[in-house]
Amino acid sequence: MSIALFDLDNTLIGGDSDYLWGCFLAERGIVDGAYYEQENQRFYDQYKAGVLDIHEFLRFQLRPLAEHDMETLLDLRRHYIKEKIKPILLPKARQLIQEHRLLGRTPVIITATNRFITGPIAELYGIDQLLATEPEIVAERYTGSIRDVPCFQEGKIHKLRNWLEFNDRTLEDSWFYSDSHNDLPLLNAVTHPIAVDPDEILRQHAETHGWPIISLRD
Repeated sequence: MSIALFDLDNTLIGGDSDYLWGCFLAERGIVDGAYYEQENQRFYDQYKAGVLDIHEFLRFQLRPLAEHDMETLLDLRRHYIKEKIKPILLPKARQLIQEHRLLGRTPVIITATNRFITGPIAELYGIDQLLATEPEIVAERYTGSIRDVPCFQEGKIHKLRNWLEFNDRTLEDSWFYSDSHNDLPLLNAVTHPIAVDPDEILRQHAETHGWPIISLRD
């Protein structure tokens, strides 16, 4: 059985879940609004430019998880999903996932965004295979650190290789959908790379290499 891999942010959803989580925390007064919004935007701009220091970003982004107990975090997340994520779910993305299922392919979301944020989003799309950056938990509290490598750029390939080995799968007849040039390492590794509403760098690369370019936006 082949696999259909999907990036999440700006691919299956019409926005960036990491960035929106930061906006949500600032709006709720959970973090210092002016500072957090400034840093959130700085990291997002670096990501789009392909120069993000993922470890610096994760120290910033996971700090609020370490500062609150699990019950508080889960309550915040429920409101975040309702307010920020459900409005940007894409019907065309849901349809595309279903098309791959009907063809016997296993859908897998593979994202740099951490599992605390992305787990419920994968569930909304009915996808139970999620490869994401894994925040560390000790004694039922987040530590602010991560387990293993970040699921970002070449780290996505590392995570995927482990998943393939564990599940006795290969990349034969594999598909990957992404909007970002940060995913070029994995796009170059699959059988069928697809650019979805791509950034300019990925669009140029896709056009040069004859990759399909599609949109999942209305």
